[in-house]
Amino acid sequence: MLTDYHNHLERGTLTLPYLKQFTDEAAQKKIEHFGISEHAYHFYQTKNILSNPWVDERRFYDMKDYVALFQQAWNQQIDVKMSIEMDYTPGKHQEMKEFIKAYDFDYVIGSIHWVDDFGIDLAEYRKEWDRRDLFNTYEKYFDQVVTLAESNLFDIVGHLDLVKIFKYIPNDVEFLLHQYDRATTALANSKTCVEISTAGLRKPIGELYPDPRLLQMCFDKKIPIVLSSDAHVPGDVGADYDQAIDLAKSIGYDSLVTFEKGERKEVPIG
Repeated sequence: MLTDYHNHLERGTLTLPYLKQFTDEAAQKKIEHFGISEHAYHFYQTKNILSNPWVDERRFYDMKDYVALFQQAWNQQIDVKMSIEMDYTPGKHQEMKEFIKAYDFDYVIGSIHWVDDFGIDLAEYRKEWDRRDLFNTYEKYFDQVVTLAESNLFDIVGHLDLVKIFKYIPNDVEFLLHQYDRATTALANSKTCVEISTAGLRKPIGELYPDPRLLQMCFDKKIPIVLSSDAHVPGDVGADYDQAIDLAKSIGYDSLVTFEKGERKEVPIG
């Protein structure tokens, strides 16, 4: 079985015809478990969780319209999971919990895109990488992975080592492996799965998330996985899954986790 749980409609519209372009692509690529996980910051209902000038300019959806879209799809027997990708925000655990509980999500993704006021994966902030201490940024990023896991609010952590996106990577292997180790220990003690994401292949880093050494630690600590493409256009659904499956199997994984209304089930890969 294949999953693709991390996908976005933000470049199009919250309409059934646009959603069907994604679900049709998933069906064509034999992805049995497919979900949409729009960025939570787009919704008016999350203003009390994450707010900064970059985010606030992009807050233009209402959750009632999002939920209605899935209801339309389900009424037409379109099998699509309803999810959200939340920017994990330190100090906002209660607000995130209340938002998550307010909707009947099949699963929830937690991701880290911000280190303090630094949007680590945004082109607009790319020059900041040259101005900031690389080791400090990595340490703060993985601090958040640890507290994300400890919150136990999320079913999946998105693109676990997104911090490498622009190829700024510490040259101290011992430091890097220490970050991986503490992150995976926290994840192993939580309900949170890890996604193998093909999105990194379409980014400057040009490789899968997570790094094979990081994924090996996940496997060794018995952290389950899902497959995701992080598609922002229909054609990227299930993109490069041959590489994701090969990586998973080379590490030792032979199963994935599926979700439905928060219930998880282990299934064979492929």
